Amino acid sequence: MLDADREVRDLGPMWKTTICTRRWTLLATSLLLVAATNPARGGESLASWRDTDSKKQIMEFVERVTTPGSSAYVEPAERIAVFDNDGTLWAEQPIYFQLQFALDRLKALAPEHPEWAKSPVLAAALADDLPAVLAAGNRGILEVIMASHTGNTTQEFEAAVAAWIDSANHPRFERPYVELVYQPMLELLDYLRQNDFRVFIVSGGGIDFVRVFSPAVYGIPPERVVGSTVKTRFEMREDGPVLVRLPELDFLDDKEGKPVAIGRYIGRRPIAAFGNSDGDLQMLQWTAAGDGPSLAVLVHHTDAEREWAYDRESKIGRLDAALDEAEKRGWTLIDMKRDWTTVFKDE
Repeated sequence: MLDADREVRDLGPMWKTTICTRRWTLLATSLLLVAATNPARGGESLASWRDTDSKKQIMEFVERVTTPGSSAYVEPAERIAVFDNDGTLWAEQPIYFQLQFALDRLKALAPEHPEWAKSPVLAAALADDLPAVLAAGNRGILEVIMASHTGNTTQEFEAAVAAWIDSANHPRFERPYVELVYQPMLELLDYLRQNDFRVFIVSGGGIDFVRVFSPAVYGIPPERVVGSTVKTRFEMREDGPVLVRLPELDFLDDKEGKPVAIGRYIGRRPIAAFGNSDGDLQMLQWTAAGDGPSLAVLVHHTDAEREWAYDRESKIGRLDAALDEAEKRGWTLIDMKRDWTTVFKDE
């Protein structure tokens, strides 16, 4: 049985609740078909990748660390690969998808919170004045997140995320957000699993947000998702115990926070790391600084026709210092326009 099959089989109750609709069922079935039909360890599974240096560097690394007797051989237990989510596994423009969820949920909850009108940031968000929200920087985004994401139980929050994902469409592509995952990266996840890598998501997004769809979309179970967290409190209610999400940031899994979270939640230094922005720089530096072989990879958004072209000046997914570091250190740089024959599934 393929590792991907075992992971999907063992995803537990969350898997059942998040794919109860037809859309989620189709996504899950598609994932399993990809896992079942790809060659067990061959690079043929990277069907949406052109034969460029980026693909060759990834495949050569995997071959070196998985070939017994190789000087670079790595035992399966140490084959840890970490992936950023926004802009690395799925799209992130024109705004982070979780922020769009937060804005939509803010409007749904607004009738119950007239006090929000007194906040310039929340008032701007409710008026669809996104530039004003973004002008407030991380503080403004955090205020929107806290207002829309907390004050409920973890189960209530998961249900709200699942309902939004099942109904919301991207404004440009008019497709569900979960369909804007990168087909080449799905193939790469499967390729690594076939070669006995353990794959983790290490996202600046909310851990509870990503965990809702990661099993169905990526084949990555909840316990292999690392992300930002809010504080929670245990409460015993009449119908049983619950965890309540509090309006206070617990941990921000971004920039310097990513290596810290990897050490805290994974407990092993990765040998492969994949990102796309300056928020991933420290995670790639940490991975590349290991004693043994390592692979550091950046996805460079260069395809304005099929997706977007952006890097140094972008307010979302800015790639500036990390791009300089990649060129300096010889990291692998995926050029989306050059290296991928397909961007999104069923393109």
